[in-house]
Amino acid sequence: MDYEGIVFDVDGTVVRGDEPIDGAPEGYRIVEEAGIDSTFVSNNPTKPPAAYVDRLGSAGFTVDVDRVVTAGTVTVEYLKRHHAADDLFVIGESGLFDLLAAADLSTTDSVDDADVLLASLDREFDYEDLSRALWALERDIPFFGTDPDVVIPAPERDVPGSGAVINAIAGVAEREPDLVLGKPFEPAIGMVTERLGADPEDCLMVGDRLDTDIAFGERAGMTTALVLTGVTDERALAESDHDPDHVFDSLADIDRLID
Repeated sequence: MDYEGIVFDVDGTVVRGDEPIDGAPEGYRIVEEAGIDSTFVSNNPTKPPAAYVDRLGSAGFTVDVDRVVTAGTVTVEYLKRHHAADDLFVIGESGLFDLLAAADLSTTDSVDDADVLLASLDREFDYEDLSRALWALERDIPFFGTDPDVVIPAPERDVPGSGAVINAIAGVAEREPDLVLGKPFEPAIGMVTERLGADPEDCLMVGDRLDTDIAFGERAGMTTALVLTGVTDERALAESDHDPDHVFDSLADIDRLID
């Protein structure tokens, strides 16, 4: 098939930490030489696209800043459109606060004054944070999450992600989030397809995670390819409800799909 666009996940697909994954540079080079437009999409809620340009560049992947979408940028765009005048009570790290401040979105430390609760990755999340989130949601305000990733790849071992924090809050509040912004949900799909400028059915989604990357491609109507270089192994694939169109040992196998 002649693809008009390819969407790449980042962590576990092309890099782990700051190092390229074996086979990923070769696969990306195949896509570049074929002249196919690509976009990188990460569920990281703390980094702006420019940081990914630098990180990917250091690993050998040349990427333009307008070809990077993160859960942070999707979250900011959604809040700007729908909650620009609201005060946000945020469970998250400094990088997310920086993204919100750069977009002139207001945050508050007061659970009694907050208009929205936004939950995300927070490596210092503790009992006090959980209590304050519960108190904010007792006022029945909107509850959003930046992304659903319960576990994320790290340089040495996998670690808890935003989804772990969001699920903890949802459990104690006995309430699911009203919306989660990252892959595989509609706000991310809309932003990515807009960047690609191609019909989704003519695009390929490549990622290492079934419930976000492959689900994203399925929901968008794209062809999907799972790489076994990240969080998903063959056993998890066999037990999953998601059925990728293709399975690669690494991104280098993309040559099977591209002339």
